[in-house]
Order: sequence, then structure tokens, then C-alpha cells
Amino acid sequence: MDYYGSQITKLIEQLASLPGIGGKSAQRLAFHIVNMPQEKVEQLAGAMVDAKKHICYCKECCTLTDQEICPICSNPVRDKKTIMVVESSRDLAAYEKTGKYDGVYHVLHGAISPLLGIGPGDIRLKELMHRLQGNVSEVIIATNSSLEGETTAMYISKLIKPTGIKVSRIASGVPVGGDLEYIDEVTLLRALEGRVEL
Repeated sequence: MDYYGSQITKLIEQLASLPGIGGKSAQRLAFHIVNMPQEKVEQLAGAMVDAKKHICYCKECCTLTDQEICPICSNPVRDKKTIMVVESSRDLAAYEKTGKYDGVYHVLHGAISPLLGIGPGDIRLKELMHRLQGNVSEVIIATNSSLEGETTAMYISKLIKPTGIKVSRIASGVPVGGDLEYIDEVTLLRALEGRVEL
């Protein structure tokens, strides 16, 4: 039943289609947006459109950025010989918040999941293997502690081992089934420091 008229209902439906936004949250957001000054609404809408137009993948690590090379990869202070492999840009951000990792990253944009039809060719493994032809001494696999994350970690380990590059896995300070983006910095740091060679 349409309580508010088609425009508000349409806005609520669009907001509810976003991940993590339920019907009540969408309704609250919609009313908040409707009550915002016109200028603020235009800024919000403009920021979304600009982000969609200008955000791309970093040519080195595949994270999301608005530049050809992201700020981490272009930072001359970062240790380019150590690559941490993560599933998403959110996981990269979680590790950056620890302030203790000075290497670079590689973002897979997913994990191997045969049940969902996601194979090795569907994530950014080819780009990772291309990067390993350079001067790399260690690859830290920091995929989630889920079945998919563990499967991906083992697959990557088997790919890299023959190259002679050291492969390590973050320690189990990260709970099984936990997503990295929701874990506090101390736990992430312990997991990084307690990593083990695969």
C-alpha cells in the first residue's frame, strides 16, 4: 500500500535495495533526505554520480581509487616487496587502520566459491601472478576465515610456492567466519604479527 505518494515510495525502494539497509532504515533515510536543504541533497546526489563516473581499479593492486595508481601503491615509503592479498577494498582499509603494515596490497574482489560459481578466473588472481614477476619477497594471504577464504588461500599458496616466494597466512586471531572489515585493529594486528608460512 502506498502511504506517501509515488516519489517517496520510489526513494524508499531505491534505498532499501542497498546492502545492509532494511525497510525501516530506508524509510528513515528517505525522510531525512526529503527534509535536507536542496543544496545538501544536490551535493549528496552529485557525490554519488561523481564516484560512479570516476572511481576505477588501481592498475597495480586493483583496489578502488579515483587515480590510475592508488595512494598506497604510489607511496615511495611503502615496502613493494611485501604484498598482502585481501578479498576487498574494505579489508585493505581495515588493515590500514592498524597503522602497522608498511607493505602494499592486492585486492582480489572476491573469493573462490564453487557453490556460487566463482572460480579462480573470476577474481584478480591473474593480476597478482603478473605482479609476482617483479621483485617480491613475501605474499601475506589475508583472506577471510570462511570456507571460501580458506579455499582461496590454499589455491593462492599452491600457485605461488613453485616461484620460491615466501607465502604466509594471517594467524587465527581473526575468528572463523569473521569478516575482516568488522574486526578491531588490535585483533587484526595480532593476526598479522602471528602469521605463519604456508
